[in-house]
Amino acid sequence: MKWLIASDIHGSAFWCRRLLEAFAAERADRLILLGDILYHGPRNDLPEGYAPREVIAMLNPLKALILCVRGNCEAEVDQMVLDFPVMADYAVLPAGERLVYFTHGHVYNAANLPPLCAGDVLVHGHTHVPVCECVEGVHVLNPGSVSIPKAGSRHGYMTLENGVFCWKALDEGDASRLLPQFDASGRKKAD
Repeated sequence: MKWLIASDIHGSAFWCRRLLEAFAAERADRLILLGDILYHGPRNDLPEGYAPREVIAMLNPLKALILCVRGNCEAEVDQMVLDFPVMADYAVLPAGERLVYFTHGHVYNAANLPPLCAGDVLVHGHTHVPVCECVEGVHVLNPGSVSIPKAGSRHGYMTLENGVFCWKALDEGDASRLLPQFDASGRKKAD
């Protein structure tokens, strides 16, 4: 099974469309969204193509394929217009012998790990910066932001297939990797 993992769309119809094009091109089985789907937040400028209603119209038809966790910008009103659950604080899924803990990142992150075992994987968004690091034996990964990348990063997402995480860019024709591939067993893969 192949998962496409993305975070921080922030209401950008332009970048959501690009994400869904990547989802189709990747032939991913599921789309995992790490929150902050519709609202841009008070700390961010409006992203390119800000049109939350269009984002709703693009995502709702995919409701059976989407797993989503709540970001710090989600509210009950967002759940009223989205046809898939968006208010869960986290989701935990197995990937081989490891657990992958998906959350937005405003509560659990590298500085505040959730209860995980060494070798497990924490995947979060929130910072808008791609990350691949190990903290206290837990692998901490961040796909960056779909619409408002920060710290010189690209508009990006990750895939997880056969236990390997791979970072990719939305703003390149070839969607090349942003960071090394990462095997869920804890090994970085050679390029």
